[in-house]
Amino acid sequence: MAPRPTFESIDAYIASFPSDVQAILRRIRSTVHEAAPEAQEVISYKMPAFRQHGILLYFAAFKSHIGLYPPVSGDPALERALARYAGPKGNLRFPLDEPIPYQLIARIAKLRVRQDQAKAKASRSRSRRDPSDNRAA
Repeated sequence: MAPRPTFESIDAYIASFPSDVQAILRRIRSTVHEAAPEAQEVISYKMPAFRQHGILLYFAAFKSHIGLYPPVSGDPALERALARYAGPKGNLRFPLDEPIPYQLIARIAKLRVRQDQAKAKASRSRSRRDPSDNRAA
């Protein structure tokens, strides 16, 4: 199997696919931008990704599906709605021969923004604690 190429931008990544897949990738990109307007686009692990404090999500095109990572957790209703798309490790696989559930992708992005903000807030809170405060001792 040939190694996957490295891309400098999401535009370059999208341009490497057939036009029908490009349209799907562009719509996923715009869906995530609408749901996470402060997120920055990056290429990470050779895949398009969106980052705020940390990585919100990755997406990638494959021969027969679009992959979305990381696995979704923390919203049981959303997890149930996504169950049919869950791959072996919990990552999502949206088949290219079916309609892509863009509304679910928007919900995932919004959830990941909330989780990212909570994690960043907790991290800031821990770093502001007085190191001489030994309440746990």
